[in-house]
Amino acid sequence: MSDHDFFFALETSGDPERDRMLDELARAVLGHVGFAALAADELTSVLSAALADRAANGQRRCAVRFLARDGELQVVVAGDGSSEWRTTRPLPAS
Repeated sequence: MSDHDFFFALETSGDPERDRMLDELARAVLGHVGFAALAADELTSVLSAALADRAANGQRRCAVRFLARDGELQVVVAGDGSSEWRTTRPLPAS
């Protein structure tokens, strides 16, 4: 990953097809910032679990943000006035 900041965001609707599409999209974003396939798969699984927990509690619409800055990647899930879920990982060395 270059020294440039990176930001990508999307809104999910809770549609069942979202799972596969979001997993593919997350892996693409994670690959873009330099994560190897195994690390991208692990982080995608963590993100999917966070979204599934929200859906189980009736929160279908969520904003998902990926932010690479200062050597870290932040992944944030927010929506409907609930507290944000977030995780941070160090960016892979280039």
